[in-house]
Amino acid sequence: MNRLNSGSLLRRLIFGSATFQLIVLTSVISVVVFILSKIYCSSDACVVWNSVALRPSSIMVGEKLWTLFTHMFVHGGILHLLMNMFVLFSLGGLCEKIIGRKRFIWFYLLSGIFAGVLSVLLAGFFGYGIGERFFGSASVSMVGASGAIFAIAGLFMMLLPRLKFSIIFFPFFSLPAYIMVPLVLFLTWGISIAAALPIGNVAHFGGFLAGVLYGWYLRYQYGRKIEQLQRFFR
Repeated sequence: MNRLNSGSLLRRLIFGSATFQLIVLTSVISVVVFILSKIYCSSDACVVWNSVALRPSSIMVGEKLWTLFTHMFVHGGILHLLMNMFVLFSLGGLCEKIIGRKRFIWFYLLSGIFAGVLSVLLAGFFGYGIGERFFGSASVSMVGASGAIFAIAGLFMMLLPRLKFSIIFFPFFSLPAYIMVPLVLFLTWGISIAAALPIGNVAHFGGFLAGVLYGWYLRYQYGRKIEQLQRFFR
């Protein structure tokens, strides 16, 4: 009986959970690209990396448009990958159950692309001089699923604003989603500006904005169901 139950659970995870599939796919691609870049690249001009990372200056002239999609599945290192996949695992499963598997996949992918497009536009037009600290540099490549993951966080905030949770950086206390998500977003942005850290803050904000807008639509379209959902988690 235990073996049957374990096998059934594994099949549900592999074939049923989009969150699980995205985690596995992103992890595999990230590790493969990382290994290939170490084997074949001896300098920063790495053809493997440059083929999948999102560089605003390239997109602005119509080159490597596919990287608006591929950059979501590549990460700059194991720690970057683990952090993003942990957040995706923590928030994605519940959001997927609320909006459904197919909607969740489309929402995740389109939000990540939107976050990339916004990053390209702001970095391309304003990412020079002092603007580089706020919007990123047009010549610096970007990777990571953070834009799509912040979209999930934004959606989570709109659907369950008063549900408390903690994050890996502040493990000893929890805050309602409507406080925690914007706090992390703007605190990260402020720290990166002050310390000149290469963090994709515009992508984070773009994803968050996509999540808020979609969450607002769901609340408008399915107001009664959202109210029932919030009462259930209250």
